[in-house]
Amino acid sequence: MAKTKGYEGLSVVPGEDRLMNLLNKVIRTGVRVMAVLMVLVILWGIGDVVWVIYRHIVEPPFMILKISDILNTFGAFLAVLIAIEIFLNITLYLREDIIHVKLVVATALMAIARKVIVFDFSEVSSEHVLATGAVVLSLGVTYWLISRGERKDIKQE
Repeated sequence: MAKTKGYEGLSVVPGEDRLMNLLNKVIRTGVRVMAVLMVLVILWGIGDVVWVIYRHIVEPPFMILKISDILNTFGAFLAVLIAIEIFLNITLYLREDIIHVKLVVATALMAIARKVIVFDFSEVSSEHVLATGAVVLSLGVTYWLISRGERKDIKQE
């Protein structure tokens, strides 16, 4: 039976239950709206990066960045990159009938790495740092295992 590609199993199948087909179309439309909103968030984030850089350059002392200024700038850049990764996740969900676990894990790894980069270690507890380290390690191992599994699949073909 022919079917159109959809959002993780949400495809329209001719001759299937009309209610389910309608609900699947509603969800796909919702995902498309999320994609448009994510593009707006990305554009807004780019504007924020420009504003952060501009503000740090023109504030006294002129053209001198403190470490906190650099970390704020890095945080703004990484937030935009994470938004782009989320947009890629959304568009992949719309195009294919599978979840791209590797991309989702990579996005999570980037998000937690952003957190680590902008940590103010004078304000976070040692437990928080250890817990964050455990999350980074877990996501890193997960990403490595997924990549390793993909390489084995390629070799078997």
